[in-house]
Amino acid sequence: MTAAAEAFSERGLDIPMAAIARRAGVGVATLFRRFPTKTDLVEAVFSHQFSACGDLLEEAIDDPDPWHAFCTLLESVRRMQVADRGFAEALIAAGSPGDEIDERIVFTEHGIAVLLERAKATGQLRPDFTLSDLVVVLLAISGIATGPQEFAEAGSQRLLSYLIESFATQPGAERRVLPPAPSAGYSTITAATRGRDRRRSGS
Repeated sequence: MTAAAEAFSERGLDIPMAAIARRAGVGVATLFRRFPTKTDLVEAVFSHQFSACGDLLEEAIDDPDPWHAFCTLLESVRRMQVADRGFAEALIAAGSPGDEIDERIVFTEHGIAVLLERAKATGQLRPDFTLSDLVVVLLAISGIATGPQEFAEAGSQRLLSYLIESFATQPGAERRVLPPAPSAGYSTITAATRGRDRRRSGS
């Protein structure tokens, strides 16, 4: 599991099971005996983070200020995505068709729906915001999380600040203080991205 966690963090979830087995110093058959599918392995590696997300959602639902709860939840998940790039992909993949953790998905979708409706009822969250918009936010942060670490942190903070302001019913009324812009230049970011893609392709 340690080898898988490191591999997922460095190369994403598309790394072959055989590569993980080599990294762990075991045979592929041994890996598959312990984890019959990659979904089983991903679930085991990120079980703690998935549970933490569930706890964060419960705390958000219990928060008497729905708008504060909404913003806090997004920021907490953003930090988790940036801290572990493998988790950033696992979080998005968790709700994909054929997933085996349906009970957790149902709980998460229901909890988020409750939170969104409460935030809308206060008049602070725009009424056309949907669960699909939240998925877009996670995808955007996931993309930034694959960049250089210093850019991932600053860039994701700044992006989320822009997005949260746009989700408010009166985005200009309480303008958010933006964190500093990332210091990494475009050439640095694209070079790091090309290097990551080459590692994933095995070239």
